[in-house]
Amino acid sequence: MVDQSAVGRAFTPVTARVEPGRLRFFLDTLGETNPVYRDEAAAPVPPTYLFCLEMMDATVPFEFLTALGIDLARVLHGEQRFDYHAPVVIGDTLTFHPRVASVTDKKGGAMTLIVVDTPVTNQNGIHVADVSRTIVVRNARPS
Repeated sequence: MVDQSAVGRAFTPVTARVEPGRLRFFLDTLGETNPVYRDEAAAPVPPTYLFCLEMMDATVPFEFLTALGIDLARVLHGEQRFDYHAPVVIGDTLTFHPRVASVTDKKGGAMTLIVVDTPVTNQNGIHVADVSRTIVVRNARPS
């Protein structure tokens, strides 16, 4: 079970480039037809794209789960938040810096909520976004 000692733990930064082909695939998969996202010269990325981009380019997928000893089969995606501070556009190279922000036990220890906050900077060192995700870990019941 993950405890408070995990709070503050940082994981390997992920660097990813916003490429037009992958973004187009993402938009097509979602059925997103809004032309604001299709202008390769100036279009901002859709709000949730950063989550996918970080996952696709991670050298070690789900590193934080492995590092914290969490079985992927016990994980549920609880919540996600995106706070943008500057535009993210095609051609940007982004660096994601994930770290555990909080660990909270619920239901008498039957589940644990883990919040991973990820500041995102671009190739110019500009802090463009903060991504936060909450995962729910269903803990094993004591025998």
